[in-house]
Formats: sequence, C-alpha cells, structure tokens
Amino acid sequence: MQEAGLSLMTNAARSDWVRLRTLTLLRWLAIGGQTMAVVVASQWFDVALPLDLCGFAIAASAAFNIISTVVHPQNKRLSERDTALILLFDLTQLALLLFLSGGLTNPFCVLVLAPVTISATALTLRVTLLLGLAALADISLLALFHLPLAFDDGTDMILPSLHIGGTWAALLIGIIFLALYARRVTIETFTMSQALIATQMALAREQRLTALGGLVAAAAHELGTPLATIKLASSELAHELKDRPELLEDVKLIRAQTDRCRDILRGLGRAGKDDTHLRHAPVAAVVEEAAEPHLDRGRDVIIRLDGVVDVDSPAAPDQPEINRRPEVVHGLRNLIQNAVDFSRGHVWVDIDWDAENIRIAVGDDGPGYPADVIGRLGDPFVRRRSGPQQPGAERPDYEGMGLGLFIAKTLLERSGARIAFANGSEYGSATGLPPGTDPDAARPPGAIVEVIWPRAGIEVTREESRAALGENRPFDLNNI
Repeated sequence: MQEAGLSLMTNAARSDWVRLRTLTLLRWLAIGGQTMAVVVASQWFDVALPLDLCGFAIAASAAFNIISTVVHPQNKRLSERDTALILLFDLTQLALLLFLSGGLTNPFCVLVLAPVTISATALTLRVTLLLGLAALADISLLALFHLPLAFDDGTDMILPSLHIGGTWAALLIGIIFLALYARRVTIETFTMSQALIATQMALAREQRLTALGGLVAAAAHELGTPLATIKLASSELAHELKDRPELLEDVKLIRAQTDRCRDILRGLGRAGKDDTHLRHAPVAAVVEEAAEPHLDRGRDVIIRLDGVVDVDSPAAPDQPEINRRPEVVHGLRNLIQNAVDFSRGHVWVDIDWDAENIRIAVGDDGPGYPADVIGRLGDPFVRRRSGPQQPGAERPDYEGMGLGLFIAKTLLERSGARIAFANGSEYGSATGLPPGTDPDAARPPGAIVEVIWPRAGIEVTREESRAALGENRPFDLNNI
C-alpha cells in the first residue's frame, strides 16, 4: 500500500512542477539573447537579415510573456497540457527565427534541445515524446528549407551538404540523449526524495510509539499504588460486611474491577518499563520487539542468540546491551516482515557478536533473490522477487521489496550499520555453515540480510546502564 500510494503521489506531483514565472523568466532571457544575436550579426558582422520578420518573431514571444504576466498570477503552477503548449510555442518561435537566419547553418540551432530537455525533467514521457517528434520535424524541415545567410555585399554563406547532414544527425542524437539522461536523473531524484519522505514518516511514527510506550508505562507505575490501596480497603470492607450480603456484592464488584484495571495496565505496560528502560535493552529483546508483530502470521520465526535458540535459557551467552533506537526497531521489523512475506515456513534471526561488531542476520527459506535484482536491493521500488506469493499470506496485494527494504536500509545505516544482501547458499559458504534443512542448526537456504554494527557505536556499557538506572527524569509530554 505504501508503494502504491507513493506511485500515485509521484504522478500527481509531476503534473504541476513548473511555475509560469519560471518559464516567463527563461523566455525573457531567450528574448534578450535573440535580440542581441540579431543586432550583433546585422551591425557588426554585416549579415543581411530580414530584420522586420525577425523582429516580428521576437515581438511575438515578448507579447506572449506580457499577456501571460497580466492575465495570470506569478505563482501560478501550470498543468501538464499548459506547459506542453508553452514549450511547443517556444519551439515553433525558435524554428521560425532559424528559418529566417540560415536554418541549420546557424550555430544557434542547438537551442532546439532546450524545450525537449525541460519537458523530460518536468512532464510525462508521452508529452516528452511529442515534443521530441516536433523538434525532429523542425530540424528536418530546416535542413531542407530556410533562408540562406547572406552578407551585405550580396555573397551567400553556403555550407556543404555533409555539414548540414552532420548537424542534423548531431541534433537528433542530442535530443534523444539529453531527453533520456535528464528524464532518468529527474525520476531517480524525485523517487529518492519521495522515498526519503516515507522513511522520515516511518521513523517519526516509531518515535511517537516509543514516546507513547513511555507514557503508558509511567501511567501504569503511578496508578499501581492507588489501585493497590483500593483493593486492600475493599478486602477489609468485605471482611466486615459478611453479614450484609447486599453491600458485600458491591464490595466484591469493586475488587473485581480493580483486578481488571490491574490487568489492563499490565497489558499496556508491555510497551515499555519506564523511560530509562526504553532507551536501551539487550540485543535479543530489541529483536524480539521488532519481530513481535509478525509472530502470528503462520511462519515459524526462530531467534537464535549466538547459536542458542532459547535466548532466556541458562545456556544462552551474556548478550550486549544496545541503544534501543526507533530506527533500529523499525528497520529490523521491516526486514523480518519481508522475510515472513516470502518464506515457506521458517524465518531465522541470528544474533552474534565479537570484540568489534554486533551482527544480526535475517533469513528465510523462500526462493531467494534473483540474480538481476540482488545488486539493486535497497533502492526504492525494486518490485520483483522470484517465486509466487505464498498461500494464506496476509498481504495478497504485496508487490515486492522496494520501499520497505529502502526504509529499513536507510534507517539502519543511519544508526551506523552496514547492510549486505545475499542468498542462503552464498551466505552459508562464506561463513562455513552449509545450508541445511534443520531450522535449529543451519542457515536458511533462501534470502539473507546481514546487519553489522560496530559495538562502539551502538552498545551501552555496564557503567552507562547503571548510571541510567539511577536517573529519575520526568516524562516530557512534548515528545509525543
């Protein structure tokens, strides 16, 4: 849904990128340049130009500017149709000037590239193709029909046909190349900016949820004492009102509702213990929090701490404590979600570390990444993963790994991590662990995403943890 919404937003936003004022200013610059070129050529280089017709073409462009400025406000944004018509007018006006001044023998014929390039950066492909065809028609006609450049002494400047043909071919190649290049760069820039906006929105949402968890935990802590007092008082009243059953029922109701309030607060308090504990946690706890929304989706999500499946067992090693950053939680959650979406039955989350780094590898037993996609993973809107959507999946409209993996990669890299994508067979051979079928012992045979943090950048030392536990900071409602 995020990808579909972003695609609609892209198409809508591209239709009103151009302000009328921008095109008006560019046209005034063109008018000034055209006027200077005509004056210099006729006065200094003794070129015999039809000054009346050239002046008419330049005046038409100036009149267009004046009328558009008077009729429309300066901040008017043009529709795609209006922008295309204005660029077509500029292209036609330039072709008329070139016809009057030598056609393709005029070195300023290169300016026919400008309207097509502007269209490629601001308008749709259909409009760009139409303007490109119009520019091609103009230069083809100018190569065949034009008024030759003549000097005041009556001599004509005649260039060989080979030069005219070469100029025509150069302009054709320039139109195609610049249009494709400008459009490619513009689309990538716009796509990246929209994906970064979506990333910021996802991070802001995770930060709000984190702040809300602290508020809920604080409320549960503060309400615990009065609820305990109410329950104690109601228990004493129940003991004293044994011989008055009509009042005893009301007291029992108070006790039952008190127990219900306690259970509700316990459930809400799972979002966090207190504001201090929300800032850092054991690495396995952070992974479990990230995986929690996807534990009931019909896949077996296996979290292994340095090879040990039961992270709470005595055999589990002492794990590092890391900063519990919203970008880390949300990034890992997206990676686990992607693995669950494409897995056949099992998802593995391996946590291990050494003296320098902390590693988290998320993998599945699905079909893996196709070779033509794996090099582009982490870019927005990579939409294809080999293999059909698994039956019973909760997201039948899920299209691929584009925006989700981009958000995950961006957020995790912001936290200082390095991200690597591979398939299970390659990953297993690289680490000395062959891809097997035992979910408790082997690396997954499908896709693998490995996240590596330097310990110095994410780990919380024991001294910092003890110091944080001793803090007693008030909860700031402005953070919500």
